[in-house]
Amino acid sequence: MFASIVIPMCVVVGILIYTFVMGNPSNFEGNDPNNHPVSEGAGHILGLVYKGGYIVPILLSLVLMTITFSIERFLTISKASGKGRAEAFVRKIRVHLQANNVDAAIKECDIQKGSVANVLRSTLIKYKEMETATDMDKEQKLLAIQKEVEESTNLELPGLEKNLVVIATMASVSTLIALLGTVIGMIKAFSALATAGSPDSVALANGISEALINTALGIGNSALATIMYSVFTTKIDYITFAIDEGGYSIIQTFAEKHK
Repeated sequence: MFASIVIPMCVVVGILIYTFVMGNPSNFEGNDPNNHPVSEGAGHILGLVYKGGYIVPILLSLVLMTITFSIERFLTISKASGKGRAEAFVRKIRVHLQANNVDAAIKECDIQKGSVANVLRSTLIKYKEMETATDMDKEQKLLAIQKEVEESTNLELPGLEKNLVVIATMASVSTLIALLGTVIGMIKAFSALATAGSPDSVALANGISEALINTALGIGNSALATIMYSVFTTKIDYITFAIDEGGYSIIQTFAEKHK
């Protein structure tokens, strides 16, 4: 639902920015978008980007998508990380279990919150159930606890990885669309060179400018998307490792106490 709303909105906003902000007549000499951009100030930069042609609003839309989905993932993953460091939280759980205080460990999960705490809380409840179960042997109890860890993890991870595919797609699509804009700009430049007599210097400059602007926008967005994707996957790997470590500690503690 989030992606289906955000993507069309980013396309619309990108077109509006290109048309009314970058294409504002005040950004051009003589207040005419057909002329060169003004020589200085913010209007010069906006007018220069506007001259990149109709590929620019597409690239602007992709930039907005990268920024929006990066903010959404940052907020989601930050919330999933909990209130404190995962290593310290797992150590507290281990200490409570060694003291045979499962309720205190569950309370610690309620304080920590986040994906790691959610998985370990569910596992600790199963741990408590297995301690009082009389119709199962030790191996069956250990398997039940391990199964709870796996099922809880499978419920948490999809929420962390959702929408990352959009950011990954931006990294590759931005470069391809920028290349398309570059090719179109170079075609215009060579067309200006091919005119009879002396080449049209204005058309030549506009064609080269269009090619370079599209290249810069596309590569910049691709770099941003690649960096953000790497940051988020690293954070998710950190959370997954903490879940695995916490689950292993719970299972190991149960096995040691029921030798």
